[in-house]
Amino acid sequence: MRFLFVGDSMTIGSAGDWTWRHRMWRHLESTLPGGYEIVGPRTGLYDPAADAPVSQAYADPAFPAAARRHLAGWGEGWLHMAPVIGGTVAETGADVLLVSLGLIDLGFYTDSGQTEENVRAFTAAARAANPRVRAVVLPVIPNVRAGYDPAFAAECARFNELLAKAVADLDTAASPLLLATVPESYDLGTDTYDGTHPGPTGEHKLATAFADAMHQAWGLGGPYRLP
Repeated sequence: MRFLFVGDSMTIGSAGDWTWRHRMWRHLESTLPGGYEIVGPRTGLYDPAADAPVSQAYADPAFPAAARRHLAGWGEGWLHMAPVIGGTVAETGADVLLVSLGLIDLGFYTDSGQTEENVRAFTAAARAANPRVRAVVLPVIPNVRAGYDPAFAAECARFNELLAKAVADLDTAASPLLLATVPESYDLGTDTYDGTHPGPTGEHKLATAFADAMHQAWGLGGPYRLP
């Protein structure tokens, strides 16, 4: 089974991060040993000094090169991923998409309605490449801007409602979609390092959201266990 991580800055991570992708790799190693592969066209972290995704300075230097693969980008959202997901799924043979997008879209590019349209375009393109592809999608999670920008907070809330409806509408037996749930304990003060990007505890909680959704709905892997 081939897993593809799709996301924005919270998924690609910055130089020196562990990333929640690393936490999921550890989880897959313990629950699906030998029965999975992580795929994707990229492996790097975002390097602030270069303003480019060129760093390999993961917090764990033993993080295997093959497990570092992803389709995530600093400043990229549903708007950017919808046009490229079809080709990526076709090229990698991805079976399961683990998707964390939306914050960047709403913050810089599209409103909630337009972002929901891109969710549907993304799903259609992925299915055109693999009609049996599965996806677990994370809503826009708590973030610092929503705390001081009421209009932005309202757009996040509206998008999350639209996303839930889209996932319900688009879910099929052949190509199931799941909406993940971030643990209620997710706290900006302790689980992020800047009010948006996850630190170590936040990374574990994002991995928990994806792992538990797959296990509960599909019996895939197992429940996420903190180290």
